[in-house]
Amino acid sequence: MTRIVMLFLICALLPAPAHAHAVVEPARSAPRAYQRYVLRVPNELDVPTTRVEIRFPSDVRVISFADVAGWQLEVVRDSSTRVTAAVWTGTLPPGRFVELPFMAVNPERETRIVWPVDQTYARGERIEWAGPEDSDRPASATEIHAEAQGTSRLPLLLSGGAVLLALASLGAVTRRPGQPSRV
Repeated sequence: MTRIVMLFLICALLPAPAHAHAVVEPARSAPRAYQRYVLRVPNELDVPTTRVEIRFPSDVRVISFADVAGWQLEVVRDSSTRVTAAVWTGTLPPGRFVELPFMAVNPERETRIVWPVDQTYARGERIEWAGPEDSDRPASATEIHAEAQGTSRLPLLLSGGAVLLALASLGAVTRRPGQPSRV
């Protein structure tokens, strides 16, 4: 019984590689938005990652990439020059992560974008982050919804309301007693 408890504790305390995976952020965006995406890739093995490849869905139009120090970028295009994939080569030491930014135009309709990613290690091992959500190696996904457009306006509206309230309060406080209000 003691061995079972010890084994359980050891397994629970060890890092689980399945929980650390290639992720594209943000997880939500709006239709037709020009969105800055970031592919974040951790290295959870004991050898360097040397290659990262992402494949782009046909309804996403990738328009540019940011330079990442220490990484070389190869852009893959189809016969119509549409960007279909990107391959970064470099050296990502164990226990580190790299962020690989790109700009894309989202699809015109509400949908779910799935981002399949392959990660290759120095000893030749290749991990495909392309499975379903509940798998050990899930593909990252971004939900495209119309309400994602309006969510960033709420802080601006609240700030504007606060400024108007502050100005009205200031006007009420600075008015001399007995003087009529100019509203």
